[in-house]
Amino acid sequence: MFQDQNMLRMVDANANRAREALRVLEDYCRFALNDNALSAELKAIRHGMAGALAALGPAAILARDTTNDVGTTNKTQRELVRESLADVVLAAGKRLSEALRVMEECAKSADPAAARTLEGLRYRGYVIEQQLVRTLQASARFGEARLYVLLTEALCHAAHGGWVGTLEQILSGAAAAGRAGQLVVQLREKSLESGELLARARQVAERCRAVGAISIINDRPDIAHLANADGVHLGQSDLPCADVRKLLGPAAIIGVSTERVEQARQAQRDGATYIGVGPMFATTTKEKPRIAGPAYAAEAVREVSLPAVAIGGITLENVGQVTGAGIRCVAVCQAVIAQADTAGATKAFLGKL
Repeated sequence: MFQDQNMLRMVDANANRAREALRVLEDYCRFALNDNALSAELKAIRHGMAGALAALGPAAILARDTTNDVGTTNKTQRELVRESLADVVLAAGKRLSEALRVMEECAKSADPAAARTLEGLRYRGYVIEQQLVRTLQASARFGEARLYVLLTEALCHAAHGGWVGTLEQILSGAAAAGRAGQLVVQLREKSLESGELLARARQVAERCRAVGAISIINDRPDIAHLANADGVHLGQSDLPCADVRKLLGPAAIIGVSTERVEQARQAQRDGATYIGVGPMFATTTKEKPRIAGPAYAAEAVREVSLPAVAIGGITLENVGQVTGAGIRCVAVCQAVIAQADTAGATKAFLGKL
């Protein structure tokens, strides 16, 4: 296969880089995303690379000269800094493709079959890198959310002429505050026929996208997918989050309602993007026999790393109790959409968050 010692050293160094990058990505998919499919694909790439280099035997390792390798002391300041787990993942993705390309080029003259295998693995790595970037963007984007408004036509103030006018009021209020990118709108219609719900979901998703707000569909991952919404919110009795993640993919925003910390931990294990925590206070929108309260919000923030959205009976008067528990995003319904000045209520809530 390879006879040139310098080329063997290049292959050895880049094989090490690729293996290390794959391990970082595989562990991220395994422990942070709980994504079995992505973990399995990364493992397959790792084994495919080992197969492509199997003919080398110990030759590359024996050609290694770490002591005299000038690259071991040649560091840049940026290389030594990783500000977040996202930075670690992104760096590993770049390192993987670079290492595979170097090995592919080295193999073209010595082992064309191995070069073709490495080329295929590189392309598979590109696809996974894209999926992970989409996932990280979804997580980072939702992490910026501060106000989450539930849109139900029956609860909208009559002055707005229905749900469309109410939605425009919500969006204009957020835009007036200069914070449309921190707004989430959830379409929550339990009784609409599927066709009508889909048509409405498409409009909500389109209007939110136009201003940079996040669109979520309640309960229905199929509708969220077909409407090209940003994600879906699931209750404890809805489809399991892990199965919905398989359906919608790694880039979708998926929220799960929780009332106890055990449910919050399970949502994280199942791949949720965020958790709903509540109810905070008694509410007429959705009656609950148990009020979890701000104490649960504080526990959820402390125990689970996912963004937490507090919900249930939150008003401009009591929102401080919720934010005081460590909550950064609150969900409201009638406190915004049932007001004659929905735009003003939206802006007022954002001013407190």
